Amino acid sequence: MGELGLPDLDATSDRPVFKQIADHLRAAIDSKELGPGEKLPSESQLIGHYDVARMTVRHALQILQSEGLTVAEHGKGVFVRSRPPVRRLASDRFARHHREQGKAAFIAEAEDAGVKPSVDSIEIQESKPAPEVAAKLNLAEDELVIVRARRYLLNGHPVETATSYIPASIARGSQITQPNSGPGGIYARLEELGHRLDHFTEEIRARMPLRDEARALKLAPGVPVFHLVRTAYDQDGCPVEVCDTVMSSDAYVLSYELPAR
Repeated sequence: MGELGLPDLDATSDRPVFKQIADHLRAAIDSKELGPGEKLPSESQLIGHYDVARMTVRHALQILQSEGLTVAEHGKGVFVRSRPPVRRLASDRFARHHREQGKAAFIAEAEDAGVKPSVDSIEIQESKPAPEVAAKLNLAEDELVIVRARRYLLNGHPVETATSYIPASIARGSQITQPNSGPGGIYARLEELGHRLDHFTEEIRARMPLRDEARALKLAPGVPVFHLVRTAYDQDGCPVEVCDTVMSSDAYVLSYELPAR
């Protein structure tokens, strides 16, 4: 170990030098020797420690960035990326008591995590849904939906985009069509309109972001997203909303409580 607290290179290993350096830095991040937000040793420090060329060090740092472990800030250095601040509790996030307190799920989760929630880029329109959305909502071919697209932020940083599709026959003329949907969000409004919610289904997959998604969420290279599609049902078993959500994977921990019966 040198003064940086990093191991020396293994001259007998057939693993390329830049990958060994990346391994050492990754281990320091995994062990919390380098914690979230901490600055990695500079290129010059790493060059001095390992006695290697600058490009070797840069290749090592690029590996960590491509894995989503670090982020480079121009003129400042390379830093360990912050870990997920919000625990998304599937068993509680849509509980009625949140709506009765005037809180949408995102706001309740953010407050529990001690971070400041906000919403921007709100767009609302009435349009014909894509076939897969229409099928989930059991809509006829000529039926329209109210589309609510928005972006969610934590402490001013974008972490999620969501687009809701609600049958226009339900939402037209209601506060759901306004930028501010009111206390408790659109689920509170749906219940006020007589559609008391009963349950939700969710389909989740992890993937790399599309270009527009990476731009909207300001994602660093190598950071995947959760793509979640949720359908809300009322007590009559009628689907009343489909929500298509793209979430930055480094902003959330998805937590589920499942019965063992």
